[in-house]
Amino acid sequence: MKKDSTNLRVRLPALIFALEVLIVVLYAFFVTYDDHSNALLQNNMTNPKENAVYQDYPFFADIQVMIFIGFGCLLSFFRHYGFGGMVFNFLTATFSIQWAILVQGFFHFYYDGKIHLGVINLINAEFACAVVLISFGAVLGKTSPVQLLIMALLEVPIFGVAEWIVVMYLKINDAGGSILIHLFACYFGLGVTYMLYRPDLNNGHPKEITSYNSDMLSVLGTLFLWVFWPSFNCALTPSGDDQHRAILHTFIGLSASTLTAFALSAMLSKNGKYNMADVQNVTLAGGVTVGASVDMMISPVAAYVLGMLGGMACMLGYKYLSPFLARRLHVQDQCGIHNLHGLTGLISSLAAICAILLASEETYGPSLYQTFSFRAPIVGDPRLEELQKLIPGLEGGLGRTAQEQALYQVAALGSTIAIAIVGGVLTGFVLKLPYLASPNDVSCFDDEPYFNIPPDQTYIVENEKDISLQQIQQPAFS
Repeated sequence: MKKDSTNLRVRLPALIFALEVLIVVLYAFFVTYDDHSNALLQNNMTNPKENAVYQDYPFFADIQVMIFIGFGCLLSFFRHYGFGGMVFNFLTATFSIQWAILVQGFFHFYYDGKIHLGVINLINAEFACAVVLISFGAVLGKTSPVQLLIMALLEVPIFGVAEWIVVMYLKINDAGGSILIHLFACYFGLGVTYMLYRPDLNNGHPKEITSYNSDMLSVLGTLFLWVFWPSFNCALTPSGDDQHRAILHTFIGLSASTLTAFALSAMLSKNGKYNMADVQNVTLAGGVTVGASVDMMISPVAAYVLGMLGGMACMLGYKYLSPFLARRLHVQDQCGIHNLHGLTGLISSLAAICAILLASEETYGPSLYQTFSFRAPIVGDPRLEELQKLIPGLEGGLGRTAQEQALYQVAALGSTIAIAIVGGVLTGFVLKLPYLASPNDVSCFDDEPYFNIPPDQTYIVENEKDISLQQIQQPAFS
């Protein structure tokens, strides 16, 4: 307990101030405004509706809600770790976004010696932040805030490298981020938690439990994520019919996984009652399973089937796969991110490969080469000139066939998982260093080492039968 107190009082402030100095220095030397936020390039004669903020800010606001409220509440399901789940999410997310603005800026928005900053940078940074928060779920309650910040400090650049390889070189279709966001975050988090394995936790922990209030707060987070997930899947999709399809497919997929979650939860329960963990997680599976193909002409029925498959895979993963991973492979996945993000991400990736192989001009018309821009003819090809007469402004692509594009999707899938696992294992090794000691086994899943908890908010006793009416009415979190 004394070590945890020292960790909070000395190491955490020192780390935060060091990171702030780093960010200030990098901002001072490298960050400036982009064309849509620079007063030198905007004036009273400029049509304000043409400014990118009108296109990008609504999605940014929606993703903000997902990051800070959705994820924050969702991670508060442990009875004694509500403050930690929400507040450490707040701390980690705030730093991750600032750090990602810089890291991604050097990869994608750097020219003329500067990173050019606009709302689109913030959206991309929040996707990188989502990667960190998903990985955080695998080590929830077992890591100190110092470790979480170090984890974010290392994960964002590793994700930046993976993103650069996949986007700039392999050039794949992954509008909803099922490969680059969900699969990377999942296997990075599993790599970290593998290195932070605690044998005693396999036998259960007295504080690794939920309560009525903590589950209610977690379901509230689920609802926020559920409602705003269409914005997450279509934020970086080209506006128009592609973005329209992304919204439709996401909603259909989420609806299918929700109904499937409730049906399977009652069916697989011994007493036919719903399991709150299923409601909190499995209902979101459809948003991931449609992600990689969300902007394609896969048909509404395919989106529904994908949502059902995602719900089934996620549910069975929680019931059977998670215990197996913990017992046999030493992978203790506290939030079950492998079920919600890993299994569903694999299904989504395979669905996208099938959709790419089946895509043709009979289904898409000339817009095939907008949805799959890398399949457009190369510059100088007479076919491109013919298409440009039908779609003015169509840019030349790489001339890939459907089979070639599908192979690049497979390459991206494999390379993303490989980079994530290696990066996660190396990060876990760093987090095991003595100076970054994690909470001891007794302090796991407990807010007490980190927060001042008033006496009248002392947590409820462990035995549910000993809870008095007054204690039931006392909120566990304020």
